[in-house]
Amino acid sequence: MRLLEKLIVILLVVISFSFTKEKIKSPEVTVDELKKHISYLASEDLKGRRTGTEGDSLAAEYIRAELKASGLIPLYNKGFQRFRVTDKIICGPANSLMVNGASLKIDADFAPFAFSENASFAGEVVFAGYGFDINEDSLKWKDYEGLDVKGKIVLILRADPEIEKNMSPFVKYSKDRDKVLQAKDMGATAVLLVSGKVFDPEDKFEPLAKGDQSVGIPAFRISRKTANSILEPKKQLIEELEKTMNEARKPAGFTTGVSISGHSDVAQTTLPTRNVVMVLPGSDKLLKNEYVILGAHFDHLGMGGPGSGSRVPDTVAVHYGADDNASGIAMIIELAEKLAANPKSHRRTIVVAAFSGEEMGLLGSKWLVENPEIDLSKVNAMVNMDMVGRLNENSLLQIGGVGTAEPFKQMIAVKNDTTIFKLSLSDEGYGPSDHAAFYGKNIPVLFVSTGAHLDYHTPADSAGKINYDGMLKLSDLAYPIISELANMDTKLVFKEAGPKEVAGRGTRRKGVTLGIMPDFAGNVKNGLRADLITPGRPAAIGGMKKGDIINSINGKPVNNIQDYMFRMGQLKHGETINVEVLRDGKKEVLIIQL
Repeated sequence: MRLLEKLIVILLVVISFSFTKEKIKSPEVTVDELKKHISYLASEDLKGRRTGTEGDSLAAEYIRAELKASGLIPLYNKGFQRFRVTDKIICGPANSLMVNGASLKIDADFAPFAFSENASFAGEVVFAGYGFDINEDSLKWKDYEGLDVKGKIVLILRADPEIEKNMSPFVKYSKDRDKVLQAKDMGATAVLLVSGKVFDPEDKFEPLAKGDQSVGIPAFRISRKTANSILEPKKQLIEELEKTMNEARKPAGFTTGVSISGHSDVAQTTLPTRNVVMVLPGSDKLLKNEYVILGAHFDHLGMGGPGSGSRVPDTVAVHYGADDNASGIAMIIELAEKLAANPKSHRRTIVVAAFSGEEMGLLGSKWLVENPEIDLSKVNAMVNMDMVGRLNENSLLQIGGVGTAEPFKQMIAVKNDTTIFKLSLSDEGYGPSDHAAFYGKNIPVLFVSTGAHLDYHTPADSAGKINYDGMLKLSDLAYPIISELANMDTKLVFKEAGPKEVAGRGTRRKGVTLGIMPDFAGNVKNGLRADLITPGRPAAIGGMKKGDIINSINGKPVNNIQDYMFRMGQLKHGETINVEVLRDGKKEVLIIQL
């Protein structure tokens, strides 16, 4: 019995030693630890870490636990900064449409648009062709000429008369939302949009799409059968009207004499998510009240599918997001551990922020800068790691934002070993990742990335394809840069470098621009905030200031980014406009020449 007891004791000691050995964290950045982080974050279990899902939540818990184990302390409640994101837009229970005394069926005969205002409407229907009010030198099309639509319901054809042409001049006027806003400007109280047979032979209803904010009046998509029932007293068919206008290239509006009524009910469903924000206090009595922010996003595309952002939208499978952006998270976890083990490395306080919602439009970083627990004016710099795991044979490392503070270029050049990295530097502080939110708050930023690749936003972005040795080399460059930012005697002076709009995110449809960086996230209601003003451009010359909230252009309301893009799309080079802004709670009118 004693021999057996001894054997059990020895076995327990061995197990205890092995367990302890596994739990020992190296203060240095190591390949094994990088692999551990990425293998978990990009695992099947987390199912692609889509914002608001269980995988997103598990990732947040893991990141906090790792940072806590390195000695970091929570900035927000238990290290989490909670917020909600829009999951989907759904039809509410109160949608209705009455035509000729008959109650129509939702999703078969009609459906609200995501941008529809929740309200009741009733009145006579006026057919207004394609709903255009175009007055260009080379293109004129005025569907509302001779029509009185004030207080009435407007029926409009979707798309345009040159749907077969990709480069048609009509394209920029053909968005459903823009047509509804145009009808609203003309006095309409509600809008019905219908697809012609040339545009959509199957007459399918699309699912409600996220992103569009209310246009201010009810807007329904209706079937051709429904439209034809409204047009029946005039002995007209949508198919024939579409054909006639497309061939004649001119409007064909008229009053139908038919009155209808209805109610629009659109609801947003939201999901909870959270940023992870932990702090490593600075060692200097005074400088510890200043900050360096080290950030990366941990969300990805989940299982992919239509509308997810996947580059293979027909494939429903785990989008692992190993490089995008488990690699950036692994890097900041390891750098934080190394900084924590070396108190002399950071006289300033290091804030480590892991963001959710980046793939949905920088939602997490935008939320943090709009709801900070620290004084953002005391942030020396923000360093963002996004896709840092695929250093290729060219050894090319991209660093953006080097123009946002004078010393950046020299600092990086001195610390870089040119036999290891070939640097691609860009001055611009604005771009398609979380550093953009901080740049908008006058904070110097650095955006570090090894660049895009063919696996980007596909299920092929897996842990097995990460260049861990490349990440190790990158950490040897990043650590001294971060340490210098945290130790320098004087605070960096912010410099504007840009703005530069994120590719594919609401870029201008025409050449006319004010020269501002708008608040894409919609943090301000009933207006559009100018987050940055480009010197020498029309807005700056006209006296617009950073933080001004645009309420109207030429007397027409601007309630959000979509309204702004529509209003600007109606303007021409050389035109003089008046822009009403809200500045420090007071209204100002600016005269701006484009």
